[in-house]
Amino acid sequence: MPKKKTNWLFYGAAIPLTIFAAGVVSSFWWVWASAAPSSFNSQVRLTISEGMPTQVIGQELEDAGVIRSSLALRLWLQWQSLRSSQNIALRSGTYDFRTNQSLQQVVEQIQTAQSTEVRFTIPEGWSIVQMAQLFEERKFFPAQDFILATQRTSPRRDWLPKDIPTLEGFLFPDTYQILPSEATPDRIIDLMLDRFEQVALKTYQENQSGIPKVKISLKDWVTLASIVEKEAVIESERRIISGVFWNRLRKNMRLESDPTVEFGLNIRQTPENPLTLEQVRTDSPYNTYLNEGLPLGAIASVGLASLKATLDPAPTDYLFFVARFDGSHVFSRTLEEHERALQIIDKQIRQKEQ
Repeated sequence: MPKKKTNWLFYGAAIPLTIFAAGVVSSFWWVWASAAPSSFNSQVRLTISEGMPTQVIGQELEDAGVIRSSLALRLWLQWQSLRSSQNIALRSGTYDFRTNQSLQQVVEQIQTAQSTEVRFTIPEGWSIVQMAQLFEERKFFPAQDFILATQRTSPRRDWLPKDIPTLEGFLFPDTYQILPSEATPDRIIDLMLDRFEQVALKTYQENQSGIPKVKISLKDWVTLASIVEKEAVIESERRIISGVFWNRLRKNMRLESDPTVEFGLNIRQTPENPLTLEQVRTDSPYNTYLNEGLPLGAIASVGLASLKATLDPAPTDYLFFVARFDGSHVFSRTLEEHERALQIIDKQIRQKEQ
């Protein structure tokens, strides 16, 4: 009986002591793990890619000597998540870290997006000229330097069509990150061509390798899709607009698309200042009122939605459409219906002007 009592006394004392010792060791470990890896102010540049798992980010930071423990990083983020009752994420970007930063300082730098990179966004439907103006405004380089660089189509990529006049249409619209020191026309073009290859070219190849709804070359696909991009404002109309253009091409009808005239003349019409008859009759290799078939090349950057709509046009017997200038269109099957729609819209515009 006394022996049992001795055992209980032993365990009663040992368990608290073990817990206490574990707590002390954990505290010492945390002080060590969250401290700066070095007292030297060395710089380490690392890129955190979009969607990179926290475990991978932590391991790369540890391997690079930015933090002492990837486990400590995960524990700190979990603690932050519990305190804020929401998931704490680390933002993508390229960062210049210092090896004398604590774990908390490293995390704060990433969470507040103190990235070394700069970001820029190219919207769907922008032309090379608009991109060039943005880069000049952001003080990357002169607009003309970018325009000239986009005229050098070879050697760029093996998959690029050989007969394109410029890279118009092949610079994929998206948000990009780049180091200021690397922001040159050619480097930005490479980024945008890479994105086109990853997103658009993959879509095209997968579609055309099977039994496609429409058979079309890469150049013609991008060219036609760029016209769809400029014409379509409302998502529900995108495939219908594509269907109208495909119907007109099959019937050997001119596309008669206003954006092709605007692109050829480097102008932009508005409800108050629509295209004039003289402008529509001005010859250019992009004018689809004067020239049959597709224009010389694309007229804008093309988003994935318009690219897909061009490969999957809506089954329709429409041959005409006219914009209401609110983003929507009136679709018609005959020239007579189309002319009536034009008259109604012209009347509505005149009434608004009064």
